[in-house]
Amino acid sequence: MRCPYCGSQKDSVIDSRVSRNGSSIRRRRKCLKCKRRFTTYEYVERVPLMVIKKDGRREGFDRDKLMKGIMVACEKRPVSIKRIEKLVDDIERGLEKKYDREVASKEIGELVMRGLHSLDEIAYVRFASVYRQFRDVSQFMKELKTFLR
Repeated sequence: MRCPYCGSQKDSVIDSRVSRNGSSIRRRRKCLKCKRRFTTYEYVERVPLMVIKKDGRREGFDRDKLMKGIMVACEKRPVSIKRIEKLVDDIERGLEKKYDREVASKEIGELVMRGLHSLDEIAYVRFASVYRQFRDVSQFMKELKTFLR
């Protein structure tokens, strides 16, 4: 680590602490040349997960986009933000464990459907109607019958 004051690469670590959420380490260092102290942080470098869209385009996974989609489905329903955030966390963690670099948008949609199915029935149907792109009432009824089983 290079000292931000004198540029020396010789320092000693005085103190190390794990951050509150456990995703980084904070280190207090002392430069052995100028004797000044400074703080550094270490993070795990993550490779961004790419989402393969239906038309073949690729875009980076966007947690906020996932959150907004689920919130729209849960609008005016008795579902707390805390439960929605937990669902988003679970989906994101599941994707990181199962997929290395790329995931089909269809897989994300199916995970959302499963999560909403157990979270709120109306939110599930709302999301399904957009996700499955129902063209008529018969398709909608077919999905409802599947849900009711």
